[in-house]
Amino acid sequence: MFRATFASIAILTISAAIPMQAVAQTGETIAVFTKNQTNPYFQVVRTAAEVAAKQMNAKVIQYVPTKPDSIPEQMSQIDDMVVKKPDAVMLIPVNYKAISAGVEKLNAANIPVVTVTDRTESGKVAAFVGSSDYDLGVVTGRYLLKAMHGKGSVIIIEGVKGSLTSSDRVRGFKDALKEFPDVKLLASQPGNFLRLTALQVTENLLQTYQKVDGIMAANDAMASGAIEALEGANREALVVGINGTEEAISAIKSGKLLASGDYNGFLQGCVGTMAAIRTTRNQPVPSEIVFKATIIDKSNYADFDVPLESRSCPKWDEALALAAVK
Repeated sequence: MFRATFASIAILTISAAIPMQAVAQTGETIAVFTKNQTNPYFQVVRTAAEVAAKQMNAKVIQYVPTKPDSIPEQMSQIDDMVVKKPDAVMLIPVNYKAISAGVEKLNAANIPVVTVTDRTESGKVAAFVGSSDYDLGVVTGRYLLKAMHGKGSVIIIEGVKGSLTSSDRVRGFKDALKEFPDVKLLASQPGNFLRLTALQVTENLLQTYQKVDGIMAANDAMASGAIEALEGANREALVVGINGTEEAISAIKSGKLLASGDYNGFLQGCVGTMAAIRTTRNQPVPSEIVFKATIIDKSNYADFDVPLESRSCPKWDEALALAAVK
């Protein structure tokens, strides 16, 4: 299916694609869709996809919107795939409702789809690979509130308004807060999953509130922005994020970040790609593979402090042993 002709065309037509790494010259081709080039989490997923494909003698073509989280651009890329017919698609939808129409188009073209990180509202997928955003919010929020000894005031930096990922994480944060009645929520505002936006939002909130003891950020990039705002204002507060990115690991190591909820980005990228390849080989794949929420902090960050390029994907059975499957 997907010969060298497609690969050469793809490089020209995917103005949204990131530079491709070397991939195997034979085997299946998996089209990998991520949301943007700005969030380090998606770089982790893309790298993992390359590693998994190489280990399984397949190859990937990366598709990334040039405008972050662009629905029209991702839909256009999916339309391109319907014509060029990759062996399978690994998809992180930029919007769980809007991109459902794209999944339905891939279904009609008989192209297997595996969704990773975010689900779609409709359309048939061979498997979903991810973690529970709600559980991550609860576990990460609870960790911060315990570190605050159940007292003080906090702010929440949300992701993109209307994003299922953000709403579930924030819902988890707020449910964790219910367990600590002596902690006051001062504000909950969107930072759009971006460091700069979170920096600006936190700066404004620090001007409004003279005492902030903790900050819950819905991803690590925004946690970094919040830390920068605190440093600029010569203020201190405990900060947590989500995703377990390399930047977060460095911040935990230096003591600037309290903890990060581990979203298993590398593992999701590995397993999502492996699942997509397995569908083309008629090998069994669970319909859902959901990894447990865990915390990275000063006690265990060394286990995660490994360069992306030095990592390898686990064997299929080993990966499934780490998850809840259906």
